[in-house]
Amino acid sequence: MTATASLARFCATLDASALPTNVVSRVRALVLDLLGCIIRANADAPAATALKSGAVAMGMRSGAVVVFGDDHTWSPVGAAFLNAALGHALDFDDTHAPSTLHPGAPVIPAAFSAAAMVGASGAELIAGIVAGYETTCRIGLALPAGDHYARGFHPTATCGAFGAAAAAGRILRLDAGRIESALGIALSQCAGSLQFLADGAWTKPFQVGWASQAGLAAALMAREGYRGPKEALEGRHGFLQGYAPSPRPERVCQDLGVAFETLATGIKPYPSCRYGHAGIDAVLALRAEHGLKPADVERITYGLSRAGLLLVGAPLDAKQNPVNLVGAQFSAPFVLSTALATGEMSWDSYANLDDPVVRGLMKKVDCVHDPDIEAEFPANMSGRITIVAGGRRYEKTVIVPLGEPSNFLSDEALFAKFSGLARPVVGEQLHRIAEGVSRLEHLENVQALTSA
Repeated sequence: MTATASLARFCATLDASALPTNVVSRVRALVLDLLGCIIRANADAPAATALKSGAVAMGMRSGAVVVFGDDHTWSPVGAAFLNAALGHALDFDDTHAPSTLHPGAPVIPAAFSAAAMVGASGAELIAGIVAGYETTCRIGLALPAGDHYARGFHPTATCGAFGAAAAAGRILRLDAGRIESALGIALSQCAGSLQFLADGAWTKPFQVGWASQAGLAAALMAREGYRGPKEALEGRHGFLQGYAPSPRPERVCQDLGVAFETLATGIKPYPSCRYGHAGIDAVLALRAEHGLKPADVERITYGLSRAGLLLVGAPLDAKQNPVNLVGAQFSAPFVLSTALATGEMSWDSYANLDDPVVRGLMKKVDCVHDPDIEAEFPANMSGRITIVAGGRRYEKTVIVPLGEPSNFLSDEALFAKFSGLARPVVGEQLHRIAEGVSRLEHLENVQALTSA
């Protein structure tokens, strides 16, 4: 059986009641985390107004599916598009370090839309989400994603289209053959470019939203009998051959159903590119341990993998001079300088973009390739910080950043993140949402969570 067919069979037969309890628990955490990101982005993301206006122009307003934090309801594909784009807009959504992508943003919204369409239970939603995460992450591993990045692709969007199709297909109760078709239909739609890095354009969340709605559309087309090509992943003209130079198709189904990539997914404590997080952890620790002050700092050096350097460290002049939100999210000099100057790196920290102290520190930050850090890639998004201040040298290496599976956020920290994001938008309603997610597998209908 081909890799695509085997993956489709796994997704079609996935039963939430047979999932390990730690997988179900992780899904609850991942759902709550993404909902907080969606809710806050709906109010604060610079692209939110244009995204919603564009969705209205495309006729997506006519429907009854919830976009979290929004006063209106939308069509199923419209809600998938907006929830996913907004979920990714703050760059605060979950990460799967081994495949260097964000599985939750494309997968969870497609699952919610499919669940709303058929009145699915919370258990069915969980099964769909796991199918989507396993599909997205495993395809990313098979590329592998580092090579995919080097070609200028954005794996959250490209791989996410397949994951969204798998999640929606499972919730719509498609059989293995139709999920295989859905993956083939998704192949014709998977797209995502890193060109937004050049000028801070808004296409990064857009293409993740499009991946979610594309996956949902693929599953719906397959449900109606529309046929997609077989071997969508490993075929001669399939995804893996077309989007990476040396793919490993066998990685798609390696230990499938035994080792869950869902459990290898972490949650971000800081709203910026994950490759900067090891550095933020290190800077905050050195600041606390040694009382470092911006005025004393002579230089900061951040050692990274090549993949990390591409996204947050090069070209250095541009990274030292971000001019907008997206540029700051992908600037190691900005996030490291903000952490050192203020003792935190939160969503509200982007108000410091033009702060003269932060701007002064950014000029002192250098980003370099570090062979020891490269050796940790792709298993870990590690980093090494060296600070010279007051004539002394301070160094700290962080192998596993805060929020990764082996250094996961506590329940209290997870709720604090959700509350901090959601409270300014929905007020005390956040407790109802959090309580619903906490008993997700027991909900008879997911509508109980999404209703106002």
